[in-house]
Amino acid sequence: MNTGSRLERLEKGLRDIGLEPVKAPGVLRVDAQPESLVPAARLAVEHGYDHLASVEGIDWPSEGVIEVIYHAESYDEDLRGTLLEIRVKVPRDEPRLPSLIEVWPNALFLERETWDLMGVVFEGHPELRRLLMPPDWDGPPPLRKDFKVKTEGVFVNVE
Repeated sequence: MNTGSRLERLEKGLRDIGLEPVKAPGVLRVDAQPESLVPAARLAVEHGYDHLASVEGIDWPSEGVIEVIYHAESYDEDLRGTLLEIRVKVPRDEPRLPSLIEVWPNALFLERETWDLMGVVFEGHPELRRLLMPPDWDGPPPLRKDFKVKTEGVFVNVE
């Protein structure tokens, strides 16, 4: 089976659920809605994208959204050269998405990191707790663009 036919079947499946994939060299990108995220991820696994490589968040305060980007890869030789990118925008004031742990089990830590640093709640996540920030952190998500670093007034003169 060649890469083109597998990618073409994945593209068709994504179109069948109402998404429009876009090809670029080495990347197949799709912009999804929160309700189409799980079906898109399941299709990806069915078509060979068996490894979730990363989950990132981008804060777009001027648009009032946080964009969550999923990068999936395949261990199969015929798909190794094409990265699958699924992008989803959620409201900045209440960022919620379904967890993808049942689709890609390694989403466990990737989603925790995105929740911890960007404030995106992954509904259905079995262990949504601090990963990088202190357990008692009650401040705003530190990777949002309006996060302000508090200074402690410690100054050092270097001569």
